[in-house]
Amino acid sequence: MAAAAAGHNQTASAQIFERARHVMPSGYTRHLVVQKPNPTYAASGDGCWITDVEGNRRLDWVNNFSSLIHGHNKREIVEMLAAQAGRLMSAVLPTEWEVSLAEILCERIPSVERVRFMNSGTEANQIAIKAARAYTGKPKIAKMEGGYHGQFDLLEASFQSNPGNWGPAERPNATAYQVGHPQGLLDLVTILPLNDIEATRAILRAEADQLAAVILDPQRLQLGMVAPHRPYLEMLREETEKLGIVLIFDEVWSLRAGYNGFQGEIGITPDLTTMGKIIGGGIPVGGCGGQQKFMSVFEVDAGDPKIKHSGTFTANPMAMACGTTSLRLLTPDVFARMAAQGERLREGLRAIRRDLGIKAQVLGEGSLSGMTPTELPLNNYRELAYAFATEIAPKLPVIQTELLAEDLLTMRGGFVGSTPMTDDDIDFTIAGARRAWTRIMAQ
Repeated sequence: MAAAAAGHNQTASAQIFERARHVMPSGYTRHLVVQKPNPTYAASGDGCWITDVEGNRRLDWVNNFSSLIHGHNKREIVEMLAAQAGRLMSAVLPTEWEVSLAEILCERIPSVERVRFMNSGTEANQIAIKAARAYTGKPKIAKMEGGYHGQFDLLEASFQSNPGNWGPAERPNATAYQVGHPQGLLDLVTILPLNDIEATRAILRAEADQLAAVILDPQRLQLGMVAPHRPYLEMLREETEKLGIVLIFDEVWSLRAGYNGFQGEIGITPDLTTMGKIIGGGIPVGGCGGQQKFMSVFEVDAGDPKIKHSGTFTANPMAMACGTTSLRLLTPDVFARMAAQGERLREGLRAIRRDLGIKAQVLGEGSLSGMTPTELPLNNYRELAYAFATEIAPKLPVIQTELLAEDLLTMRGGFVGSTPMTDDDIDFTIAGARRAWTRIMAQ
């Protein structure tokens, strides 16, 4: 009887998790949602608010890792989703929707003259690497130490290296991220030290005859904490062009920085750009685009292409229709409003930091913001790794829990904005964050 009573008194999320443990490894299918003793399960969302199965309603500052830039239940997207489902969910034939979405991306993103679609940001990066190899005829790729580019073991190299294996700062080792990471793949990756101009230039010049591509997120390393310096990006553009290396900007996250993507904001144009998240309107999607000469590896006009790329759900009409709708709603004025709200939030966080004497840095730009609990320098992966291990990591669970108590759903205490948010939502967040940090500082 006692056991039955205990089970009956479980939360709805705990009960669902018990079922999940019988059919999924440890009960999960996404590593980043692991939560002890069990995850909280979502029930519904509306605008910038999400409600869990217990009935708790919280301001959603994660937006499914940026993919829901219009928040939940956006009327135009929901109506398009329903209408397109009634017309055609998927087919072997192409649809006009993929042309419409491609036209928007070619018009807006400076590097994109031609584009192909996939089903995730990970797949977009895989295809971009294939394109760079086919175009250059060279086998290796270079990436930043600590750079994240999805669940592709070639690009997972040195995502989370450590002092025991990362090697010299000016010439980092390529280290395994997962158990079973083949050494043969590590041998094909050159690791670059972010923001070290001279060391990176020397590596690129020494390996130019083997390097097909350099790939990086031009906005932030480690999804938000370390920004590439502008002179470093300018050096990469200059050196890769001079050495015949394809420069790939992974804008799966950073495309939300502005109407023309982050590359448009900074005025530096890569050869290829990978995309995802916001270009699907909440539906799984990926995109790889670039100058026509680099995208020519996919052309079939003269026979078999250099790169044969397809996929059952590639450019499926649901994602293409919702993505087209999503981007049409993202006008320059909308991006400007989101950036202004982001700055309003960051100013509020700076005031909290100042008033409470918190040792932290307020980071971000546009609609991405966060307050990182360290004053240590964060100019590259190694500085971040040290700060994370010594100061940041021990505080993150407390920060996330205390923000959640204020009905603020965050990931690592970071804030990813969405278009339905109002200034009142920003003020609600600032007030809640102040109360949360007041409690944290009292602990």
